Amino acid sequence: MAAKVEELPEELELSYSGSSENTTLGKDNLSQNETEAQDDAFDLESLLGLAVEKLDQSDLPLRSLGVSFENLRVQGLASEASYQTTFGDILNPLSIAEAVNNARHPLKRDILTGFEGVVKSGEMLLVLGRPGSGCSTFLKTLANQRAEYHSVEGEVHYDAFTPEEVRKQYRGDVIYSPEVNQTISFAARLRAPASNGRLGLSRNAYADLLTTHLLRVFGLTHAKNTLVGDAAIRGVSGGEKKRVSICETLAARARIVSWDKTYADSDQNCSSTRGLDASTALEYARALRAATDLGKMTTIASLYQAGENLYKYFDKVCVIYEGKLAYFGPASSARQYFIDMGYEPANRQTTADFLVAVTDPTGRIPRSPSSTIPIKAHTYPVPKTSAEFASYFQTSHLAELNRIEIQAYKQEFVNSDPARIREAYQRSVKGEHVRMSRKRSAYLVSLGLQAREVMRRRLQMLKGNWVATFLNVFSYVFQAIIVGTMYLKTEQTTAAYFSRGGVLFYTLLFSALVDMAEIPSLFGQRPIVLRQSQWGFYHPFMEQLALFLVDLLISAVTITVFGVIVYELVQLQQSAGQALALAAACRAESVAQTLAGVVILASAMYTGYLIPRPSMVGGLGWISYINPFRYAFESIMINEFRTLNGTCATLLPQGPGYENISLDNQVCTTIGSIPGQPAVDGNRFIEMNFGFVSSTERIWRNFGIICAFIVGFVGACLIFTEINTTLSTNAADSVVLYRRESLLGHKRKGPSKRQSDEEIGSNKDVTFETVPVDNEKHAKASFQELDLAMTDVFSWQNVNYTRRLLNSISGYVKPGKMTALMGESGAGKTTLLNVLAQRVSVGIVTGYRFVNGQDLPKDFQAQTGYCQQTDTHLPDQTVREALLFSAQLRQPISVPLKEKEAYVDQCLKMCGLQQYRNATVGSLNIENRKRTTIAVELAAKPKLLLFLDEPTSGLDSQSAWAIIAFLRELANNGQAILCTIHQPSAELFHVFDRLLLLRKGGETVYFGDLGHNATTLINYFERNGSRRCEVDENPAEFMLDVAGAGATAKSVIDWYSVWTSAPESAALQTEIECIHKEGREKPAVQAALHTEFATPWLHQVSQLIKRDMLSHWRNATYIMSKFVLLVLSGIFIGFSFYKSPFTQQGTQNKLFSIYIATVISVPLANQLQVIFIHMRNIYEIRERPSRMYSWTALVTSQFLVELPWNIFGTSLFFLCWYWTVGYSSSRAGYSYLMLCVLFPIYYTSIGQAVAAMSPDAEIAAVLFSLIFSFVITFNGGMQPFSQLGWWKWMYRLSPYTYLIEGLLGQALGRDNLRCSDVELVRLDPPFGTKLFFVSQHLHRD
Repeated sequence: MAAKVEELPEELELSYSGSSENTTLGKDNLSQNETEAQDDAFDLESLLGLAVEKLDQSDLPLRSLGVSFENLRVQGLASEASYQTTFGDILNPLSIAEAVNNARHPLKRDILTGFEGVVKSGEMLLVLGRPGSGCSTFLKTLANQRAEYHSVEGEVHYDAFTPEEVRKQYRGDVIYSPEVNQTISFAARLRAPASNGRLGLSRNAYADLLTTHLLRVFGLTHAKNTLVGDAAIRGVSGGEKKRVSICETLAARARIVSWDKTYADSDQNCSSTRGLDASTALEYARALRAATDLGKMTTIASLYQAGENLYKYFDKVCVIYEGKLAYFGPASSARQYFIDMGYEPANRQTTADFLVAVTDPTGRIPRSPSSTIPIKAHTYPVPKTSAEFASYFQTSHLAELNRIEIQAYKQEFVNSDPARIREAYQRSVKGEHVRMSRKRSAYLVSLGLQAREVMRRRLQMLKGNWVATFLNVFSYVFQAIIVGTMYLKTEQTTAAYFSRGGVLFYTLLFSALVDMAEIPSLFGQRPIVLRQSQWGFYHPFMEQLALFLVDLLISAVTITVFGVIVYELVQLQQSAGQALALAAACRAESVAQTLAGVVILASAMYTGYLIPRPSMVGGLGWISYINPFRYAFESIMINEFRTLNGTCATLLPQGPGYENISLDNQVCTTIGSIPGQPAVDGNRFIEMNFGFVSSTERIWRNFGIICAFIVGFVGACLIFTEINTTLSTNAADSVVLYRRESLLGHKRKGPSKRQSDEEIGSNKDVTFETVPVDNEKHAKASFQELDLAMTDVFSWQNVNYTRRLLNSISGYVKPGKMTALMGESGAGKTTLLNVLAQRVSVGIVTGYRFVNGQDLPKDFQAQTGYCQQTDTHLPDQTVREALLFSAQLRQPISVPLKEKEAYVDQCLKMCGLQQYRNATVGSLNIENRKRTTIAVELAAKPKLLLFLDEPTSGLDSQSAWAIIAFLRELANNGQAILCTIHQPSAELFHVFDRLLLLRKGGETVYFGDLGHNATTLINYFERNGSRRCEVDENPAEFMLDVAGAGATAKSVIDWYSVWTSAPESAALQTEIECIHKEGREKPAVQAALHTEFATPWLHQVSQLIKRDMLSHWRNATYIMSKFVLLVLSGIFIGFSFYKSPFTQQGTQNKLFSIYIATVISVPLANQLQVIFIHMRNIYEIRERPSRMYSWTALVTSQFLVELPWNIFGTSLFFLCWYWTVGYSSSRAGYSYLMLCVLFPIYYTSIGQAVAAMSPDAEIAAVLFSLIFSFVITFNGGMQPFSQLGWWKWMYRLSPYTYLIEGLLGQALGRDNLRCSDVELVRLDPPFGTKLFFVSQHLHRD
């Protein structure tokens, strides 16, 4: 959407149109290239300037907010040991005692200590530090996000306000921005001020105007109607997602913004400029500078690998060294400060990289006596530890200036006249509140506007993910047709009384089962709700209210259609007053499936149908009074039977000898019959059988009770959502975890350094495994032992891809050389890498790919390594296990296991991972995770080349250098490497030998050697009309800048045309032809594998079983949730049907005890589907393209691993259920076989089959609930076989038929049944036939 230009104020028309004719911005003297590159930045500046001017003219001045802090100390919780929790740990008494002791006496650890400084309005602070140093904690603390830490001490002031006041009233003005993707206009509308602050525009026009400008500034105009997307929904690219997040944060109009490097959506840590090329990152910084200056914002950002031009936009810099303050002061003085300290930067090292490097003992360079870098002052000794760095800074003149600035800030805002400052700020805030909002609220808009906007977003989400919505509606319509035809035109006789109750009960049960499918999607929304509520968008309960209101409309239509179909097909009573119940419940994930399963069982059993109230166990009967399903079922039963007077289907006595007997001497066999009556009153039937008192008043009473339940459940859900919307932080995400046995003898206590970028308050500390190894010595030896030398050359010519994503690209990769693949965001770098690696499954690829000028071998994918950007691994697998798994499945089966293990150990040494060999991959920091990704590919022994997709993205400069230096060693030893890379520093860029530079549209800008210090590349651009590259300029940034890379930048020079006509392009084609000519003189590279996979199918299955068994054992929460669900269900069902007698109702209770036991397969299947889909995603993303194993092996192993756990868990259920219900011990063996062996086979196989065909867990849950509801309908539990009509064939087809028939038949067969008093019907026999009649029927019995 876009507001019409004619609707805007006159002052905004030029700004909004973005016309290049706007001369008020001083662009007359700029070149065309510069003008186009800066259009949108000036456009944003003009809009901000106009907004400030308008506000100054009104009585609503633009407010500002700064922050000061003194003696800041942040503490978290630590633990004694860091090990991977297993299922055995939960059952180990020693582990339980250890957990209790840790809870009683928690270890505390300092995350930050001794911080002081001030960031005033209009200033930008850059926070630098290595991963684990405390950057994220510092940013969160300044953004007033304190809840996850044990304690925050010190003096913090937000001008005249305390942190508590900011949290309660102004949380939207102080925000912390992790990387989470959402849309922009939603933020703009919810944070739009009242009419005085909207430039005279309506709320929608204001939001459209702001959205349009932000989209243009960050180059997103082309994607404004594209879904953001996620792992399941295709959307914009990764770099564009990052820009969407930046736009959303700016649209929130906060006064203090902390831009963190946490990438929350993918469990990875990265810079806030991750996914952006250097030019786009620079535009991002320029936009922040403009917003900070004109909007009087306070900006605090943490960046990795920040270029020199980007660094210059910041006023101050904070350097953190292991939680201590190493520097806080002017950004322009920081470089010289550390030079004076005794360290010097590397050649062409950027200031930001240098500041981070000095905090790394292995990366900093001590100043040499022969250094020519001038110093102003120097004090010996040179600091080396974090404590020495902090002490050195506290005694420096910059620290003294910092303290003076703090005191001046406090004097101005805290001590002088705080009341006046508060009043002015509060007046500005109140002026932005809409009329109906509470003026002291942290939210600008009223509850009604919040509800409207959140509901609108909910509808957009339903539209975007329409498949799940369609499946949910389809399941109701489909099941309505099935149930309606199964009970088609039910007779108005007593024979159908049971069926009528069954169809009414089933309608309620089906709704409950389908609702369980919403658990994954509801839980997935919680991080977004938390973040946006902290930003002052809306109350958390509004998200749940919107879900309820939107789904209420959809559910009302769906259930109405469902009810109409069922009622018309079944021919239920057509009287008015049918009542439908809706229930809302709060759900969480993992344990939620367990709780939901038990709640569904309780709701189903205590409706009064499966267990009529007269048969309920006294100690559990109270459950029916708090069960809304009971009141709903009672109402629809009363409404159905109150006008029903069913003709008796069976009268006694009858048959031979009773032809002339009168009705006065007969009685109906149905409960509630009266001797001599040909029909049974429905009111009497439900009263005697179910205990339901039939009256219109009871129906409306129940309706009121149901409404009260709805209000109560929804109210409780809203309250709990508001209170408990918190992110569950997992210590394993930020701590290196080892196998417990590998820690024996090596556990250390107390706080220690963490190896993660994200610091959280509830942390375990790191425990390093003792590995006596000289890394450098062993790494060099490992390179020689691995023999990586290659002789084959990979080349490609005129490669094109669908929709011109790639356009006639040519190049080659030689052994021993590193080739960089670079370009702006959206240039097609990853697409080209996937095409060359044969990893695209859609679209049309044309062109030629060769090895030595000859066709690729059939097993090309198996002979190459591909390191993905996402580092996709099984999180609870150890590093050595991951490497050995790759070697076992990707190296030929003929290679002995000992040789593979030795090779894996060499890979660990070479990659610097030996000390982490028994650490779980999911707990490693980014650098070591990236090393693991490379090591996993090397363990497969790739023979041709290694592809890498952005191996340095998200890493700090030292980690990035370590990865690139490692790749250089690989290349020096003969490996061929093709690597995409973003934002490389000059020193990283110079490590590469060649460059392939692309622009948007997949067009080549340059391919060739870089030359010493990239002189060959620079000369190419300067020779063809670009500006000169400055002496201290990063060549990587230079080439992207002149090529017009960036979100909005363009170039007047068509570099693609320049390349196609350049002599370098002709030389490239000549070089490729020479490579082909030389290669064709040699034999073609033969396929090492003559089958699709390197190992046989049985070997694949055995390795997968081993891996998955370990994964299940280490996933203690999943296994325990499964067992708790089964044990609680067994106890609950067993005691609900406790010692059921051998009466008619008791026999029916035993039938339903079996029937309801099958319902637990729904939550059990939902649990295992999440695990299955996670494993499948790893297979589809990384393992299938690498040809590691067959999909049939994956499915087989998943089934064989899951089945024993399910059999064991169902055995626990059997022990709690079988004898409690009252079944005979002599028949327990067959019952165990059916329930504990065949039943788990049923739901495990069906659940995994459904998951295999579903894109995500939510859709899998919907489909399984539908399929389960379908098959459970035809097993005779709800409708007797004799009344199934033409559906009798489905009775034979349903697997649950044989399960229930087998269990019930053998458990009750040949047992004598006796009627209870209520079941026994009495009659007056004809005169003179009393003894004959009784004796005959006793004989028949």
